[in-house]
Amino acid sequence: MSSVFNLCNLVFFANRHNNLNVKPRNARYKIHVTHSRRTELRAQLTTELGEQRAVNTPVSQADVINDDKEVIVGSYGRTPLVLTSGKGCKLYDLDGKEYIDLTSGIAVNALGHGDPDWVRAITDQANVLAHVSNIYYTVPQVNLARRLVASSFADRVFFSNSGTEANEAAIKFSRKFQRFSHPNKADPPTEFISFTNSFHGRTIGSLALTSKEHYRTPFEPVMPGVTFLKYGDIDAVQELLSSGKIAAVFVEPIQGEGGIYGATKEFLKSLRSACDKAGSLLVFDEVQCGLGRTGYLWAHEAYDVTPDIMTLAKPLAGGLPIGATLVTERVNAAINNGDHGSTFAGGPLVCAAAIAVFDKVSDPSFLAEVTKKGDYLKNLLKKKLQGNKHVKEIRGFGLIVGIELEVAATPLVDACRESGLLILTAGKGDVVRLVPPLIISEQELDSAVEIIYKCLHVLDEKSSN
Repeated sequence: MSSVFNLCNLVFFANRHNNLNVKPRNARYKIHVTHSRRTELRAQLTTELGEQRAVNTPVSQADVINDDKEVIVGSYGRTPLVLTSGKGCKLYDLDGKEYIDLTSGIAVNALGHGDPDWVRAITDQANVLAHVSNIYYTVPQVNLARRLVASSFADRVFFSNSGTEANEAAIKFSRKFQRFSHPNKADPPTEFISFTNSFHGRTIGSLALTSKEHYRTPFEPVMPGVTFLKYGDIDAVQELLSSGKIAAVFVEPIQGEGGIYGATKEFLKSLRSACDKAGSLLVFDEVQCGLGRTGYLWAHEAYDVTPDIMTLAKPLAGGLPIGATLVTERVNAAINNGDHGSTFAGGPLVCAAAIAVFDKVSDPSFLAEVTKKGDYLKNLLKKKLQGNKHVKEIRGFGLIVGIELEVAATPLVDACRESGLLILTAGKGDVVRLVPPLIISEQELDSAVEIIYKCLHVLDEKSSN
């Protein structure tokens, strides 16, 4: 019967524009389709879809949004915008309207949209081999891992499919390391330290490390054994580490979702020393701030501190799903065959894309340009915005920049979108987050800041209501 249900769903998809009188919601329970009727429906569907393609009937944004509400789980508070194409740092909606993209898919599209080398790498690899699972060895996976190891503190890499998966691996590896390091101890360290304003993911382990209660509360009980300390409070960290119960400390060198806050060098260096003394691992979550966004390949390079584990994801494959957990040989020694795994992780296709991204972003001249453009953006923002009564602070590192407001940022985000600029919020909703593609030009930054400046008046209107 599964083929019948799939057919009914396909017919429903065509229904909105082809007026087919078939509704799948009740099909599973009320309709028994005979073989002859199934054949008739299949023929009708083929004819109708062929006509649809030939006529190329326009679809409105309202159509897509309404369809989304009918078939997609309602977990996203989406912006009412249907995007259909992109090139460089520009995106285009269903009506052809152009937007400057300062979101890059939430800090993902490091090379912008449609980078020709990235597209070529994916196309070439797809023509050869896309997926075989981790039962077998593949060349792109090994080549990408070699690049990551050669450019970092790490000796080994575990691939996954997202940032939250990368952090889940780090959680498991930390606990396994402690068990391996204390073979005769009945209760080795299993607990974790995380920090205020942190965000580490939405799966159940990473969620437990995420500080915002509204993310965790609906799904409690989450993984136990996590203590949240004030970001930057090394005294509290040292006191808790002295308990001997802490497997690892998770920290973002720069908090993106939390509001674009950067750790001090003294804090990260003290964390390193305190973890070494206590025998706990230090995990740097660079899912958003890593791979060139700060002007350094890895954000922690600016601090002259190295972790035991580093997690990566967002920009690594330039828009395809990937995660990576980088570890030292000391951590790797605790991991045995079968301790962790993933069907899709590190597949040839996504690794080919990641190699294309890595080879561009890791170029010293590329990173120097990120630093230059980041300074240009911050200076421009300060020049245009800093006198506004609603702007509290402009801060950032390279091309991850925050504008903290004394009011909610959503009205400004909405007004900018209407004016052709896409930006994000962060923190408690009072920070405008700017994470453009790393290839953005100064001219595009000029245009973007000008739109923000011209839209600031909406904050006056909202605050007076």
